Amino acid sequence: MAHNTELGRHGEQIAAGHLEARGMQILDRNWRCPIGELDLVARDGRDTVFVEVKTRTTAAFGHPFEAITALKLARLRRLALAWCEQSEAPVGRIRIDAISVLAPTDAPAFVEHLEGIG
Repeated sequence: MAHNTELGRHGEQIAAGHLEARGMQILDRNWRCPIGELDLVARDGRDTVFVEVKTRTTAAFGHPFEAITALKLARLRRLALAWCEQSEAPVGRIRIDAISVLAPTDAPAFVEHLEGIG
């Protein structure tokens, strides 16, 4: 489990750097509440973006985006609402994005970013 947790945190760091390089501001990381956790919350202009990050060392068992099911997407929507209800930050329009990080141990990471997945 420690390896998976480390890998996940590494992927989230890469994803945050990707978002910042695109001019987005990170508002929150690993925000938790009783119904779950949001990996990243960012500001993109006036949009508040909730980002699910999926990190793998290889795609041998499927692409990381395949792990984002309809059930997971529904939970992300509930989490986004919970974050908005507790946040003092202006929310604006809400968007849910997904970032895939393929981070092999022997090569640079490869990042894919899907905007507006649900």
